[in-house]
Amino acid sequence: MRSAILVFYSGGFLLTAAPGFAQSTIERPTTATHSAPAHSAAAVKKTTAKKTPVVKPKHGAVPRHPVHPKAPVATPKEAAKPVPKPVAKAPAKPPVPANVGSNTGLPLPRYASLKTDDINMRSGPGARYPVLWTYKRRELPVRIEREFDVWRLVADMDGIKGWVNGATLTGRRTFVVIGTDARTLRAEASDDSEAVALLKPGVVGRIHSCDANAAWCQVQAGGYHGYLQRNALWGTDAGEAITP
Repeated sequence: MRSAILVFYSGGFLLTAAPGFAQSTIERPTTATHSAPAHSAAAVKKTTAKKTPVVKPKHGAVPRHPVHPKAPVATPKEAAKPVPKPVAKAPAKPPVPANVGSNTGLPLPRYASLKTDDINMRSGPGARYPVLWTYKRRELPVRIEREFDVWRLVADMDGIKGWVNGATLTGRRTFVVIGTDARTLRAEASDDSEAVALLKPGVVGRIHSCDANAAWCQVQAGGYHGYLQRNALWGTDAGEAITP
């Protein structure tokens, strides 16, 4: 009987037949290699595509907390203290135009923004009047409609009105994103321009400039600069021009 000769080596074995038999070899590979499947062009493009950042409101969607929401808002006439009549009749002052602030001489209505994160809106122009709302969003824009001494009758983006102390306001022009959908901040004033960020409803930012009757405003929000459609924000009138 003819016998096969086995020859061992490191990592496997080699089987060698004796003389007269056909020779065959069996080898065990020491290292397995696998070729990675080729990625499609669409998959590569998907993984390398730029993702547009999303900016959300810092303090949540609700900018105010109700305190006494049913209290009526007093007008300056109702809130004014009676003034004693002078002994000598003083010359009458010219009436202040309705579109000019009686205390500051600035135009009315006009926009301002909240100076801090904790501001009380009262039912009348004085600290003795009940608090209607407490605002918790710094730089939220408001619209000043009247003045009475140091107090300002303001309205917010939802039309809620009340009196705040003028010291709690600043002239810095800001905006708040309105609506129910996120709005796109773009690199240029065009719908075809590159998207810089998505601004969620309730996001507050600063207005840098708006041309009169322009459809876009140059703004800043969440550390991003760009252009936002005017109908996506509240904090400026339609035909108003805002300069840097």
